Amino acid sequence: MYHIVLFQPEIPHNAGAAGRLAVATNSALHLIKPLGFSLDEKHIRRTGLDYWQYVDLHLWDSLDELCAAADPDARFWYLSTKASVAHWDAPIRDGDYFVFGPESRGLPESWIYGHPETALRIPMSGEHARSLNLSTAVAVVLYEGMRRLSLPR
Repeated sequence: MYHIVLFQPEIPHNAGAAGRLAVATNSALHLIKPLGFSLDEKHIRRTGLDYWQYVDLHLWDSLDELCAAADPDARFWYLSTKASVAHWDAPIRDGDYFVFGPESRGLPESWIYGHPETALRIPMSGEHARSLNLSTAVAVVLYEGMRRLSLPR
């Protein structure tokens, strides 16, 4: 099982798409507060998440709180366009956490530059593409992990 971590997500549809990915891949979804939206029923229905009850959802006040609760052997990967290691070159394994930043600003640069060995990027060859949509980035990384789990060990 993988863990999708959305740090201070701002757009409910992206969190909803990440929840759908979590259900489809038997992954957990962790949301780090503050959220840019409400999780109450009215908002959930508005984003079309009639499967939300199946999401293995965890809410946290901070990333530090999540890290303290995680298995001591858990590995956290921080996704950023500023990272230098491609996600397909990382030694991803079952149980890893993939941390994505808010749509408008991404993760704090200190997390990326302070720990370059755990910072990953999704390569993009298009010269005019600044970044991918958050839920698209989650899908790309998550399915690379799923592909690896299906390979013989």
